[in-house]
Amino acid sequence: MEVKQLMELAAQARTKAYTPYSGFQVGAALLGKDGVVHMGCNVENAAYSPTNCAERTALHRAIADGYAPRSFEAIAVIGDTDGPISPCGVCRQVLVELCDPDMPVYMTNLKGDVLKMTVSELLPGAFGPQDLK
Repeated sequence: MEVKQLMELAAQARTKAYTPYSGFQVGAALLGKDGVVHMGCNVENAAYSPTNCAERTALHRAIADGYAPRSFEAIAVIGDTDGPISPCGVCRQVLVELCDPDMPVYMTNLKGDVLKMTVSELLPGAFGPQDLK
């Protein structure tokens, strides 16, 4: 799948966001190595801490659908921001846990600006389950 198609799917996912408090919609499209795309959007809650970001929604959805950690090829994230949107710290940690360190993360915005980084570039010095043994 082309990166442009993945970003378009992230934009579609964004339209499904539930954001009654911030109005800030974010979408994500996670590409599995088998070609299946898992879409996610942010879902807010009045208590804020139960709010879930688009990236985590897509990743959790894929895991719930039976996909193994590290069975993903790329993720695209989109938001209505001045520059390419960047995953939050919590999402970066979840990406480290569930994705290969060299998996590309395509960050974009509604204007079409794109920034590509790998999971390990997003969170240098990250720890995972292998570090907790």
